[in-house]
Amino acid sequence: MSELDCVFCAIVAYEAPALVLYRWPEALAIVPLEPVTFGHVIVLPKVHVADYTSDPAVSAQVMARAAQVAPYPSNLITSAGAVATQTVQHLHLHVVPRRGGDGLGLPWGVAA
Repeated sequence: MSELDCVFCAIVAYEAPALVLYRWPEALAIVPLEPVTFGHVIVLPKVHVADYTSDPAVSAQVMARAAQVAPYPSNLITSAGAVATQTVQHLHLHVVPRRGGDGLGLPWGVAA
């Protein structure tokens, strides 16, 4: 996937709609189309980076921003590659707030 057909790049460029909760010089936090819990957000870099293995410096910036918005308790989830469940080839971190008894298993299923 190139930057030309990347939905997250389109959001950064104001070419695709998104509910932006936070905007920093290097990153955005948006509400996903299908949040799995109340407060679920996606933190992504403004530059196109395929995944967290591609550019450690950018990955660190995104992690720092995710840590700023993550409540306790929560999961921070990211993937690298289709086999690892990455569906958008642009680095992004899911911040998933958790509550006791929420029934949410990983990844996104019902707890056993």
